[in-house]
Amino acid sequence: MQKFTRTILLVDDDEDYLFQTKLNIEQFGFRVITAESQMEAEDLLNTLKPDLAIFDLMMENEDSGFILSYKLKKKFPDVPVIIATAVTAETGISFGVGTEEDRKWIKADLYIEKGIRADQLNREIIKLLKL
Repeated sequence: MQKFTRTILLVDDDEDYLFQTKLNIEQFGFRVITAESQMEAEDLLNTLKPDLAIFDLMMENEDSGFILSYKLKKKFPDVPVIIATAVTAETGISFGVGTEEDRKWIKADLYIEKGIRADQLNREIIKLLKL
């Protein structure tokens, strides 16, 4: 297994998803720091610069992931951000970062639906980190 010295910040209020995704990402060889809320993640970002961040969209607020993306990109514009959500499956509302206009307000590098296969997530992380 390839070992990386890269740190990924994983933020989600669903403890089961957080636990499972953390295990998967650690198996890829990354160090994972987790937070269970937008507020906890904002506190972490005062002392941590992750190499990549994965944010759930809906936590305390319906747009917590967007808020975290905006704050992270303002502080560390070079850190890739993935928004992971089940909102489309739950509400039928779909989001994306396909256009320049979407990227301006979403401030994320990639938007994925929860349920993404672990190997696919690993490929996306490696692509965003340019490894």
